[in-house]
Amino acid sequence: MNTKIIGIAGGSASGKTSIVKILKDELKEKAQIIYLDAYYKGFEELTLEERKKLNFDHPQSFEADRLVKDLIALKRGQAIEMPIYDYVAYERKQATTPVAPHEVILVEGLLVLYYPDLRELLDLKVYVETDSDERLIRRIRRDTIKRGRTLESVLDQYQDTVKPMHEQFIEPSKKHADIIIPTGARNQRGVGLLLNFARQLVE
Repeated sequence: MNTKIIGIAGGSASGKTSIVKILKDELKEKAQIIYLDAYYKGFEELTLEERKKLNFDHPQSFEADRLVKDLIALKRGQAIEMPIYDYVAYERKQATTPVAPHEVILVEGLLVLYYPDLRELLDLKVYVETDSDERLIRRIRRDTIKRGRTLESVLDQYQDTVKPMHEQFIEPSKKHADIIIPTGARNQRGVGLLLNFARQLVE
């Protein structure tokens, strides 16, 4: 199997997940999604309150080396055990998700284009660019409804870590992108081009 890997990066709540799901719906069983968020470090040695204060948008918060090793294994036709991260408890679960090799691997996450070793594995590098105000509104809705967080905590985290890390690490990583898709999944032409490329990979 000649596995191809597409990386989709972009700011928090930029629409990365929506685009990845569109690709998955198109490629169906030929594609597998790998989320960078699954590779958050566990920080088991810290208390819940200490974990809540961590900077989750910093590159050092992710176990990128493990992700790279897992992607290399998948390209070699070997199955992996993908970690599972609990957003409510701010910790990695003991259970894992078994992932078998597929023709196309879709890697989605904030910093997918940041790590050099990860970029080298990508056959296509995509950056999803969405207005910061729109991303903040989406993040508030997601974190308060799906993750049970207060509005104050979401805004504090955005101001203290999310926005500064976006400006320092995530936004600059778009220079490595092969394709930049403004406004996310709303950009039908951009998504269409991406779908055409994905179809060619499995023909």
